[in-house]
Amino acid sequence: MTFYRKLTISLLLTLGLLFSAEAQQSETSAPVVSKPWYDKFAIRGYVQARYNRLLETNPDLKCEQCDRSWGENGGFFLRRVRVIFYGQISKRVYFYIQPDFASAASSTNLQYGQLRDAYFDIGFDNDNEFRVRLGQSKIPFGFENMQSSQNRVPLDRNDPLNSAVSNERDLGAFFYWAPKEKREIFSRVVRDGLKGSGDYGVFALGAFNGQTANRPEMNNNLHVVSRFSYPMEIGTQIIEPGIQAYTGKYVITSLSAGAGVNATRNYTDERAAATFVLYPKPFGIQAEYNVGRGPEFNVASDSIEVRSLKGGYATFTYLIKTKKNQVFIPFTRIQTYEGGKKHELDARSYRLRELEVGVEWQPVKAFELVVMYTMSSRRFEDYALQDNLQKGRLLRLQAQINF
Repeated sequence: MTFYRKLTISLLLTLGLLFSAEAQQSETSAPVVSKPWYDKFAIRGYVQARYNRLLETNPDLKCEQCDRSWGENGGFFLRRVRVIFYGQISKRVYFYIQPDFASAASSTNLQYGQLRDAYFDIGFDNDNEFRVRLGQSKIPFGFENMQSSQNRVPLDRNDPLNSAVSNERDLGAFFYWAPKEKREIFSRVVRDGLKGSGDYGVFALGAFNGQTANRPEMNNNLHVVSRFSYPMEIGTQIIEPGIQAYTGKYVITSLSAGAGVNATRNYTDERAAATFVLYPKPFGIQAEYNVGRGPEFNVASDSIEVRSLKGGYATFTYLIKTKKNQVFIPFTRIQTYEGGKKHELDARSYRLRELEVGVEWQPVKAFELVVMYTMSSRRFEDYALQDNLQKGRLLRLQAQINF
C-alpha cells in the first residue's frame, strides 16, 4: 500500500470519527435554535357569499343585526370576507388579528375593511392553562356568540343572545383558565368538524368597555362578565353545559329626534344565560336561554326605558359523513325573543318568533353550501316604526370558501 493511499484512508477514518462524534454531541446537547418571526404565525380565512330573495313572501321583513341584504332591494351579498393572522410567537405569548373586508361604511357603501379582532394572550404556565387576553376580542357570553361564523350551521347568530353584544366583540381584558385535557377537547371538536366554539376556557372573568367593537367608550363604567363552561366526554358523546352573566351601563348613541331618553343616556345592561351543547356524533343539540334587563323603546311613552328581556333558541343537527368524505348536516332552529336591541336605533323593541330548516353540504373541506328556509314573525318598533309587525318566509343560500 503506497504512502498516499495510507494517508487517504487515515484522513477518511479521522473525518468519519469527527462526524460521528459531532452527531452524537448534537443528539445529546444540540443548541436550541429559535425560529425566525415569519415561521411563528399562519394565515387563514374564509369568504361568504349570499342570496336571500328566493321564495320571499314579504320584502318588508328585515333583520338589521342578522343580514342587511334581507328584503326589498337586497341582492347578491358578501356577508364576510375574513383574513386571519395568528401564531404562538413564544411559548407563552399568542397573537390573533382578524380584519373583515365586507363591512358597510353606510347603507350605500359596502366592502370596506374593518378590524374584528386584535388581541394577544399571555400565559402564566408552560401549558397556558392560565392566561390573560388583552385587546379587542369576543366577549365570553353565549356559546353561539363565540362560535366562529366559519363553523356555525345556521346562517346568522340567534337574536336572543346576540342582541347582548353586537359583532360579539369589545375592547377589554379577560382571564381564562382551562386544564390541559379540557383545552384539548375544545380544539378537537373544532378540528373534527363538530361545530365547536373554540377555546374560551372552562372559567372566564373579564372587564370590557361595553359599547361594542370599534366604538369608543362613552362613560366611566366598565362592563364585567364571567362564564363557566365544562366539556365532558360520556362514552362516545361529548356534552358541554355552561352558565354566564354580565353587568354594566350602556350609553345610547343611536337616537331619533323625537324619542325620549334619560339625562345621561346611561342605561342598566345586565344578563344571565344558560347553555347546553351535545356535539353531533351524529345527533347534536345546541340550546341557550337568557334573561335580563336593558334599554328598550316603549311605544306607550315614546321613550327608551330599562325593561326586562328574555329569549332563547334550540338548534338540532345530524352529522352525515359519506364514503367519499362529503359532509351533510341537516338542521333546524327555533328561537324566541322579547326585549330591546340596544345597538339599533332607539334601542328597538322586539317580539320575535322564528323557525329555520336547512342543510349544510361540504363536498370538499374548502367549500360549503348552505340552503336554509326561514319562517319568521318579527315585531320591531322604534320612534318612526310603530305597530310594525312583519311576517314572512324566504329561502336563503350561502356559499363559503375556506382557505
